[in-house]
Amino acid sequence: MSQQVSPRGTFLKVAEAVKAQIDADPAMAELPTLAEVMAAHNVSRGVAVRAFNVLKAEGLAEVAEGSRLRVVRKGDQRDRRPLTERIADVFRTDNLKVGSEFPSTSKLAKRFKVSRPTVAKALDRLEADGLLSESRQGKQRTVLALPGREEHS
Repeated sequence: MSQQVSPRGTFLKVAEAVKAQIDADPAMAELPTLAEVMAAHNVSRGVAVRAFNVLKAEGLAEVAEGSRLRVVRKGDQRDRRPLTERIADVFRTDNLKVGSEFPSTSKLAKRFKVSRPTVAKALDRLEADGLLSESRQGKQRTVLALPGREEHS
């Protein structure tokens, strides 16, 4: 597709091409980058963004932690809540009490299949909410309060 000839609906054609790419590759987990789509279809950034918006609106893609778009397949049962909410569930699932040690960043990264810096950001939010103790090198975080309760250490 040429950038000079850009009829209305070019983004729909690009979206259809990316859908075909998703269908052809069952192992595809992330959509190509904007730059890759722009180069492959010879379109502007705006056209590529609009194509991605079509895929998101149709439920075929979602924003992953970070900025890449993840492919959503039918029957894909994944917890799509923000990481902070999923980590907050650890209080309940691990039967943690006020004063208990909270799992390490590394353990949580493995458990939720995300990077350690992503987990650290979520833990910082829980710390700001007063649920966890301050992060210090060599010191395990402890539970200061339980979510949804007024119980404090």
